[in-house]
Amino acid sequence: MKVDLVSEHADPLARPGGVDSGGQNVHVAALATALAERGHIVAVHTRRTSPAQPESVPLAPGVTVEYVTAGPAAPVPKDDLPPYLPEFTERLAQRWSERPPDVVHAHFWMSGQVALRAARDLPVVQTFHALGTVKRRWQGAADTSPAHRVATEREIGRRADAVVATCSDEVGELCAMGVQEQRIAVVPCGVDLAAFCPQGPVAPRTDGPMVLSIGRLVPRKGVDTVIRALRQVPDAELVIAGGSRDDPEAVRLRELAEGHGIGERVHVIGAVPREHVPALMRAADVVVTVPWYEPFGMVPLEAMACGVPVVASAVGGHLDTVAGCGVLVPPRRPRALARALKDLLGSPERRAALGAAGARRTRARYAWPRVAEQTEAVYAQVIDGNVCRLAALGG
Repeated sequence: MKVDLVSEHADPLARPGGVDSGGQNVHVAALATALAERGHIVAVHTRRTSPAQPESVPLAPGVTVEYVTAGPAAPVPKDDLPPYLPEFTERLAQRWSERPPDVVHAHFWMSGQVALRAARDLPVVQTFHALGTVKRRWQGAADTSPAHRVATEREIGRRADAVVATCSDEVGELCAMGVQEQRIAVVPCGVDLAAFCPQGPVAPRTDGPMVLSIGRLVPRKGVDTVIRALRQVPDAELVIAGGSRDDPEAVRLRELAEGHGIGERVHVIGAVPREHVPALMRAADVVVTVPWYEPFGMVPLEAMACGVPVVASAVGGHLDTVAGCGVLVPPRRPRALARALKDLLGSPERRAALGAAGARRTRARYAWPRVAEQTEAVYAQVIDGNVCRLAALGG
């Protein structure tokens, strides 16, 4: 098949760790590569953010990243992109009129809006990665999403030929939006098992217990909850990786640690090159990720693949990935998190058992070749015009 992915703000060639650069970038790059390894020709359409970016850049054998001029050739926060989507749509429609793919797979709600308007009669598959209804529920007035996001997502869910949910919790949210369950397939995100595995280099660390938090530095990721919990976990040191050491959130987290008298035990180290992340995870005694909400969550999956025990909030995709192979705690509950961390750090045997269980689960369920095969099955169904069996394809 000729498969075109649309990822308007998440460039698969961008380095993860920025405010608008994270799991979606990794997901799109890995899915495109895995689909190409199955023999498909894949193009990823993303917005040009620099005048130096050429029109087309190879990502992997069989995969190109196609840069679309829409608005200024400069970084723009994703919530400020809607005014430039008509230009993105027009350019994409022109490309597809000349070189139509067999199937279009849109990633994120703005990509779905663009894809459905540009595709005309092409089959469109949608992956939301995050839902506006959930974001608004948790962030309230702090939600910076465009006002029309939720209504647009409902329209996309009704019009797309199929919707790929990345976890079972998302299915309930989509059905509540009015998406027909028979048009939803559950296909999880994957993990690079060659890079993220128990064997390999280990980053330098201190002699005391090490807790690692890694990901984008935004308030909803709940890193402040980890700092508050650390007050009740004597001797443990917290390493916070991601973003920039000068980000407002990084400054806030350092000030919070100092205010609680544990500044010497909290280390905000900024972004870590992607190739060094597995070694950093292997150095940790526990990886903790306790966002308020999480559509899927790549970090716990990568830590599990490295054989490192995980403590995660009981939300979203964590309910599928971590349950039974790690420790789930309520979000925004420092005391519950502190109890979980103390229990794990005090029990090497339990840490080893959970680490081994996590590694087994990732090998069995989350390898990218398996994820690509499940995604390919969705494509085949929508190309054939048969969406009745979608719900049985995932998982």
